[in-house]
Amino acid sequence: MARQLDEQIVGRFPVGRRLRVLDVGMGRGTQALRLARAGHQVTGLERDATMIATARAALAGEPEGIRERMRIIEGDGRDTGVHFLPGSFDVVLCHGVLMYVEEPDPLLAGLARMLAPGGLLSLLVRNGDALAMRPGLSGDWAGALAGFDTTAHRPHSRTDVNGGTVSRPGHDVRADRLGTLTATLAGIGAPLHTWYGVRVFTDTAADGAQPQHDLEILLAVEEKAGRTDPYRGVAALLHLCGVRG
Repeated sequence: MARQLDEQIVGRFPVGRRLRVLDVGMGRGTQALRLARAGHQVTGLERDATMIATARAALAGEPEGIRERMRIIEGDGRDTGVHFLPGSFDVVLCHGVLMYVEEPDPLLAGLARMLAPGGLLSLLVRNGDALAMRPGLSGDWAGALAGFDTTAHRPHSRTDVNGGTVSRPGHDVRADRLGTLTATLAGIGAPLHTWYGVRVFTDTAADGAQPQHDLEILLAVEEKAGRTDPYRGVAALLHLCGVRG
């Protein structure tokens, strides 16, 4: 997903431009810190005190120049208007957050307002069009049948792109359908520019199951599948990139 995000940033902004980035629900700050290291001015917004403490500890170990480029704010992603002026950011990230929000439209509208004209909105969501895949592949036929007609998902524990967990086992989360989100993004003035699949083949694999020497080829396969039809449509997660008009 980081490679997908970098592809969109490079294709949209001049090389060397220092971007203003907002990471909503930054978790442990994995993506925020990566972008700060790349030279961008990054603001991380997070409400979980444990995640904030972990992110601040990681930031404290960085050189002074990187520490100066990143700030961390405690707050809820639905309250971006309280903390920032409209149009304050070139890039807004919201990865692994919408699945915990019962009514995502107000949150998305607030994120779009944070973008400057031409700004990039990056979302990572649970794929509501592929909820039957995992139970079906594991032989859970009742679960697969139920997955066709729901957007509720009861997941296994997974490390997410921000260093936290995508979800906790035994707790239902909400999934989003590509068609619905496409319409929503158009309605809030940040229409969908492109989208990718994430975890096309590896969602059924245990974390850390692949030997280190296979990691690069694993990533190459996932990266190719994530941009190729029909594979990307059945990915466990969707990475959507909208652009502020």
